[in-house]
Amino acid sequence: MSLPPGFLDELKQRLSLSAVVGKKLTWDPRKSNMGKGDFWAPCPFHQEKTASFHVDDRQGFYYCFGCHAKGDAVSFVKETENVSFIEAVEILARDAGMTMPARDPKAQEQQDHRSQLAEVMEQAVQFYRLQLKTAAAAEARAYLEKRGLGEKTQARFDMGFAPDSRHALTNALKAKGVKPDLIREAGLSAEPEGCGEDYDRFRGRIIFPIRDARGRAIALGGRAMDPNARAKYLNSPETPLFDKGRSLYNHGPAREAAGKGQQLVVAEGYVDVIALVEAGFEAAVAPLGTAITEDQLRLMWRIHAEPVIALDGDKAGIRAAMRVIDVALPLIEAGQSLRFVILPEGLDPDDLIRQRGRQAMADLLAQARPMVDLLWQRETEGKVLDSPERRAALDKDLRAALSKIKDPSIKGHYEAAIRQLRQTAFAPPPRVFTPFVKGQKGRKPDPAVLPAKASTLALQSAEGVEDHVREAVILATLLKFPALIGEFEPDLERQDFTAPGHAVLRQLLLAGHAADVGAHMDQAALDRILNHRHVLIAPTMRPGATDEIARLTLTEEFAKLSARRGYLREIHEAEHDIEGLSDEGLTWRVTEAAKAREKAERADQGDKTHYETAENGAQVSRTEKDRAAEVFGAVRFEKGRG
Repeated sequence: MSLPPGFLDELKQRLSLSAVVGKKLTWDPRKSNMGKGDFWAPCPFHQEKTASFHVDDRQGFYYCFGCHAKGDAVSFVKETENVSFIEAVEILARDAGMTMPARDPKAQEQQDHRSQLAEVMEQAVQFYRLQLKTAAAAEARAYLEKRGLGEKTQARFDMGFAPDSRHALTNALKAKGVKPDLIREAGLSAEPEGCGEDYDRFRGRIIFPIRDARGRAIALGGRAMDPNARAKYLNSPETPLFDKGRSLYNHGPAREAAGKGQQLVVAEGYVDVIALVEAGFEAAVAPLGTAITEDQLRLMWRIHAEPVIALDGDKAGIRAAMRVIDVALPLIEAGQSLRFVILPEGLDPDDLIRQRGRQAMADLLAQARPMVDLLWQRETEGKVLDSPERRAALDKDLRAALSKIKDPSIKGHYEAAIRQLRQTAFAPPPRVFTPFVKGQKGRKPDPAVLPAKASTLALQSAEGVEDHVREAVILATLLKFPALIGEFEPDLERQDFTAPGHAVLRQLLLAGHAADVGAHMDQAALDRILNHRHVLIAPTMRPGATDEIARLTLTEEFAKLSARRGYLREIHEAEHDIEGLSDEGLTWRVTEAAKAREKAERADQGDKTHYETAENGAQVSRTEKDRAAEVFGAVRFEKGRG
C-alpha cells in the first residue's frame, strides 16, 4: 500500500519520537537534557546497564552507540513490535488520531464494515468475560482452575463463558443496539433451518477469543463443558474478519516475544499455547484446529526464521507433523525452515509442563529435530527394507518428496543428508573383534585400545589425493558434456565426492544446473576444479574431444574410483581383524590381508605400466593418449582431404 505525499511527515509532526520511544524504556535523568530534546536511556535492542541509546527529539532520529541501531519512529515501532512497515504506520497513526488513507472508496467502505464487525466481536468478548464470573459458570471456573488456569491467566487471555442459552448473547447485543445481521455476519449467531429467531452459536462452552496480529478480536473458540457434545472444540465460521487458514492463535503477543529473541513454538490448541506462555515460552501460537496451511507457514516465518512444531506424541500428532512436511518442502529457503518436537506419547505441552515442569519442555525444544529427520522417519517407518527392490522403492519415494524443493542448494543439502541417513541405516553391522592376551588361559580381553595401523593411514592419505583428482576429472567432464549426465547419473549418485567444492558441484549437476553452476556456486571453488592440472591434461579437455571419448573417460574414472575405495576398505578391515586374533586364525588373516595388499599394489603397478610422465610431471594414460592421437589423426586426415 502506497501512502500519499506528506502523510508520514504529518504523522511524525504529530508524534514526538521521545513519546513513542518512552513507552518502551526509562530515560536516564542524569544524562538527558529534555528541554533541548536530548534523551538517553539503556538500549532496548541489546542488554546493557549504561545509557548508550540516544534520541534526538528535534531531528526525529535515534542511535545506539553500543549496537549501532538507528532509525526514526516508524523503524522503532517496526523493530520493537516485530511488525511490517505499514503495520507500524497504522499503529502510529492510531496513536496520533490520524486515519490511514484508503486505496479507494470501496476499500474504505469494506474497512469500515470490518471495523464494525470487530466492535461487535469485542462486545461479545466482554459479555462472555462477565458471564465467567456468574454462578452459572462455576463448573467452568473449576475446570480452568484444575487445568492451572487461574484468574490472572483468564484475564490475560480474555477467557469467558457462553451460558447454555439459545439467545443470551444475541439479546444482550440487541439491547446495545447491535443489528441482528451484524451479529450473524460476525459468526456469533446462526439462522435456524426453518423460520424463527437467530440462535447463539456458542452455548455451554468456555470461550477463547481469537485476535489478529494487531490485537483485534476476529473470532472465538469454544471448549464444550458437556462431555457428550458433538464437538469438543468449536471455532467461529469464516467471516469477513476471520479466515482460519490465515490466522494464528496468540499471533500478536507471540510476534512481539519472538522479536525479543524467543523461539517460536507452534502447538495444537488454545490450552497448549496458554500453558506454554504461562511457563515462559511467550512466543507460542496454534493453527486453530486446522492442518497447518501455506499461509500460516508464511505467517510463522514472518515471526521467526525456524519455528518449532511441537505436536502431541499420539498417532494423530505424528500424522499432523508428516502432513506439515509436504506443505513446507516447496516453501523452504536458505534460513527459512522448520524443526519438530514430538512429545512423549499421551502428553501434550500442557500435560508435560504440569506433570514434569517447565525444564522438561525446554529440554525438548533444545533437542528439536530438523525436518529432514522427520521426512526420513515418514518414508521408512514400519517398512521392511530387506531387498534391493524395496530399497529402490524407498529411493523413488524420497526422490519424489525432494523434487518438491525449489531451491537447488537446499535440495542438494537434503539429498546429502538423506544419503547419509541411508548409509547409516543400511550399512552392514561392524564386526567387533575382542583382542586377547597371549599366554593366558581362557580368553580374557585385553583392555588396551588398539591404534590404527600406520600403513593403513598412509594408504588412506594417498588414496584420498588420487580420489580427489578422479572426482575433479569426472565433474569437469560432465560439465563440458552435460548430455552424458543422465547416462552416468547412477554412478554420480552412488559415489561420495569428498574434496572441497566437489560435493556442491555434484549436486548441482544432478539437479540439472550444468548450464548455470556459476550462479549457484562459489566461483573460486569452481575455478579450482576446472583449472586443476590433471583436469587440464585430461583427454576430455583437449580440442576436438568427442562424446565417445568423454563416455570412455567417465566409465574408466568411475570404475577406478569404485575399485580403489573398495580395496582400501578391504585392507583396513583385514588389518583391524589381525590385531583381534591370537589363535590359529591369525595365520589365515595375515595371509588374506597380504593378498589384499598385494592386489592393491599390483593395481598401482599396473597403472604405472599404462601411464607415462608428461612434460609437466603429470601421469598420462598411454591408452587414452594413443586413442586420442588416432582420433586427432583421423580429424586431420579428413580435414586434409577436404
